[in-house]
Amino acid sequence: MNTELQRLARAADLDAEAHAPLRFRFGFMCAQRVRHLLESPEALSGLDTLGAFVDGHADAATLASAQQRMAVAAGSHPGSRSIDGTAHAAVSATYAVYQAVAGRALQAAEYAAYAMVYAYGAYAITDPDAFAEEFAWQVSAFEGLLRDREKTA
Repeated sequence: MNTELQRLARAADLDAEAHAPLRFRFGFMCAQRVRHLLESPEALSGLDTLGAFVDGHADAATLASAQQRMAVAAGSHPGSRSIDGTAHAAVSATYAVYQAVAGRALQAAEYAAYAMVYAYGAYAITDPDAFAEEFAWQVSAFEGLLRDREKTA
């Protein structure tokens, strides 16, 4: 768990309905970082739909449809049969997209971090230090979004 990100999210009242655009944008940013790990065309499509929504090129109904498709895609990913567990990165990346499309930015960030670490190898998942770089990026990205929001407010 990225405790600094959790703290920032609480301080920003990220769960407030008024902050939905911030949740979607941050979730998209996190999921976009693991795009290269996605295997499912449906997950790629879901991420693209979220990007279009964040940029104002897709409506809420289109996003809701993508959310339903992503729920199925995430729940049906076959996982890894390989000994090194690297396909788990694809599972976590798919769940990151699903959470982001659903507007659950912190969960998307968590799954994206797991995907990045799994991509190193399954052994790394038990090493808290393996998450440090991704957690630092997440905090920096979220702080940047908060600064941008303050400039436009």
